[in-house]
Amino acid sequence: MAEFIIAPHMRLHEWIAVEKGYFEEADLDYVLEDQLLSAAGDRHDLGDRVGAYQTFEKGRTCDVSSACHWTVNVAAASGHGKLYANAYSVSPCGIFVPADSDIKRPEDLANVPISVGYQSGSHYSTIQAMEPFMDKDQIKLSFSDGLLFKRMEHLINGNVRAANLFSGPYYFMEQLGFRKVLDTSFMMAAMVAEDANLDDVQKYFGALKRAQLDIDHRQELYTHYYKNEFPEEFRDKMDTRLFGPGERIVFEPYSREVFNESRTWVAERDIFENGVGHLQYDDAVIV
Repeated sequence: MAEFIIAPHMRLHEWIAVEKGYFEEADLDYVLEDQLLSAAGDRHDLGDRVGAYQTFEKGRTCDVSSACHWTVNVAAASGHGKLYANAYSVSPCGIFVPADSDIKRPEDLANVPISVGYQSGSHYSTIQAMEPFMDKDQIKLSFSDGLLFKRMEHLINGNVRAANLFSGPYYFMEQLGFRKVLDTSFMMAAMVAEDANLDDVQKYFGALKRAQLDIDHRQELYTHYYKNEFPEEFRDKMDTRLFGPGERIVFEPYSREVFNESRTWVAERDIFENGVGHLQYDDAVIV
């Protein structure tokens, strides 16, 4: 049987499952593969308008991976894999500015370029969180600043006024004294390859469920794992004792209603020029 290829997504669960042998105990023959080469930094700057959706469109070389639920939703409805519907997760995320910034309130972000990843969680979540505070035409997004860690680096170096960051970079910004102007926490979903072994998929999520309990019980024992996916240049500066639990997996269904409502929300904002896919829930998900 072929190895089950797992793409970590800047969360703690996979690393805990490795440390504690949960994958082995589930009899899962696995390998971790960094689809975005985060630690090496090789793909931090893919250019303007290249983000999470484009990596699904091109084809990820793994059996299971994660991204924001909007992107996984549309990608699955467009035939680029299957959304795993028996669980979802929620990631802390926020729009950060330097401590001395004159941006104090969400309303101050009107017409300010906010660094986000194109068709990635930071893209959708910025729109969703800012709409209650201003008109849609006042929300200005910048897609030219690279993927998550490149945006973080630009903010640290003063090259951008505001950036939307999640997971480990979220906590790192807090450690460095950057100020969160607006919380943009959002749902993640898992994408499963069309040819993935479904027994292995169930073993994988069983191991993550055990890891979630470990995080809930004693997060401070595991936050050091954030360093595994950070670029090496930042690791010595990180004090992961200050970091929180990050993404939390919820073992409840990603429902038909959420699937349909999310696609409608994306379509109404014209985020995808070619539409949001034609496949319906039963054909786009696995359970």
